[in-house]
Order: sequence, then structure tokens, then C-alpha cells
Amino acid sequence: MTDTLPKIELHLHLEGAAPPAFIRGLAAEKKMDISGIFDARGNYSYIDFWHFLKVYEAATETLKTPGDYHRLTRAVLEESAASGVIYCETFLSPDFCGGRDVGAWQEYLHAIREAAEEAERQDGIVLRGIVTPIRHFGPEKAKETAICAAETAGDWIVGFGLAGDEKIGKPKDFAWAFDAAREAGLRLTCHAGEWGGPDSVRDAIRDLGVERIGHGVRAIEDLALVDELAEHGTVLEVCPGSNIALGLYPGWRQHPVGRLFDRGVKVTISTDDPPFFHTTMAREYERLADAFDWDAGVFATIARTSAEAAFCDPATKDTILKKLESAHA
Repeated sequence: MTDTLPKIELHLHLEGAAPPAFIRGLAAEKKMDISGIFDARGNYSYIDFWHFLKVYEAATETLKTPGDYHRLTRAVLEESAASGVIYCETFLSPDFCGGRDVGAWQEYLHAIREAAEEAERQDGIVLRGIVTPIRHFGPEKAKETAICAAETAGDWIVGFGLAGDEKIGKPKDFAWAFDAAREAGLRLTCHAGEWGGPDSVRDAIRDLGVERIGHGVRAIEDLALVDELAEHGTVLEVCPGSNIALGLYPGWRQHPVGRLFDRGVKVTISTDDPPFFHTTMAREYERLADAFDWDAGVFATIARTSAEAAFCDPATKDTILKKLESAHA
């Protein structure tokens, strides 16, 4: 039932979506030994969230050139389109794409956009970018990332976020970077409420002025906050499979996305870093339908919420909404 539904993904890390075989192939081409990040079956191997970050960054070491990112983008979008995704926003970090040098970042971005345009022509999937500093790299590097974002803000780079280790620093430490991005016309999101509790969600909204929260699921621990999110229409980019794989919740039925949805919070569904968590958008939908008895009507509501929360321009949004309407007619 869920396989054929058109899907919209708002929370996807480009490097984190790299199939393991793709990364192994790049490593072999470059004669790099990164065998330690895979298990015996060839999957990414990590023991907890903080080890996952190290494995993620080790995998990213194989991506050395704009050409590598062109190939990566094609590989990722092929997987997404096969899962029924028609529109996707991906996090991109100038930290990994040119070392936060604006000129180098522009070259990487050109290669990514070119690949995205090819995928749109071939598979009908639309991609847009959200520039994301890495929290545990610190606020000074985030300022450089914000300058890269501001220099390339427009019809394709549509947002600015913050990813990485939530336990490092406070959202307000990154206020300069978010102010610069806002002044450049970028829409704002921030990872919070995953490894940080409900207060991390409050801090991100108050100190950074974001309209979306990456994850945000631990808001459920403070029902007054849940009611505030519902009242203000703050959108949560929920990644259930990621949360379960990393041990945040023991299983799908215990995941709070069902309760958040029932309490009127605007929830969207994404995969985060799909091959790391053995998931796809189709699998997320499948497991949610099984855990919460969600039917096509619920998924249509979630897809529409996702389209309305997308950071793209009005014309692109209108096209996506029309596709959703025709699919659910």
C-alpha cells in the first residue's frame, strides 16, 4: 500500500546516504584502507551515536573531488526515487566540500546541482540543498560555513541548518551563523531533541529562530512543549528508523511519532542516513503503517505537511503539491 505513495523527504544527509558499496568503490579507486568502518557483510559498522559520527566522517574521507560528489548525488537520488521520493532536501556541509573555501564550495555545489538536474530529468525527483555547519567543529567554523551559504543562497540552496553532536555547545553559540543565513534569505532548521532533551528544542527555537526542527522527538517528554509546537506550527523532521537504530527508542511502537501526530504536531518523515540505519523511505512508511495502523490518508496528510514545510520556491512547491493531489485523488 505504501510503496506507490509519493514521498517527500526533508531530512537527508548526502554523505550519510552513500551506499556502502559506493564508498568501498571510491576507497579502492583511491587506494584508501577504510575496511574498519564495515562489518563482515559489508555494511557500515558502529556501536553508538558518537562512534557513528566517526564512521560517517571516515566514509566521507573518500569523497575528495566535485566529481566524487556528482557520482554520490546520482547514486543517492537513484535510491530515493526507487522509494517513491518526488522531492528531497539534503544537508550539505562546505566542511566536507572544499574546506569552507567559498570558491571550492561553489565548484562542489556546481557538480551536485548538475547531478541533481540529471536525476530530475531521468527519475523525476527534485533535490534542493540546506547548508549545514557541523556542530562539534565549533562556532567559528560555522561562521565560515554561513558565508559559503550566503554566497550561494538562491533557488537551489534554500536553507541553513546545524548538525553533529548535540551535546557540544549551545544553539546560541551559533547565532551569528544563523543570523547571516537569515539575512541571505535562507530558511532555518536545526538538529535538536534527539540526544538533547526538550530544552534543546526550546533553545533552538528561541536562540536561532528556526521554523523546523531536525528530529525533535524528545519534545514528547514535555507535553507543554508539544502543545507549543502544535500551536505555533513548528515542523519536526522525524526520522524514526534512525532513532530506533541508534537506540533512542526500543522499537517502532514505542517511538513517539504517533503521539506527536495525534497531538497535532506537524510531523514529517525522513531517513536521515539511510544505509547506516538499514532503511529507505518505503521501509519507513511500511513500518509506520504496521506500528500505528496509519492508512493512505495519514500518509497523504504527512506528505502535504512536508510539501508545505519545504524550503523551495513557491513554483516548485506548487508542482509538488499538484503531484500529491493527483496521486491521492
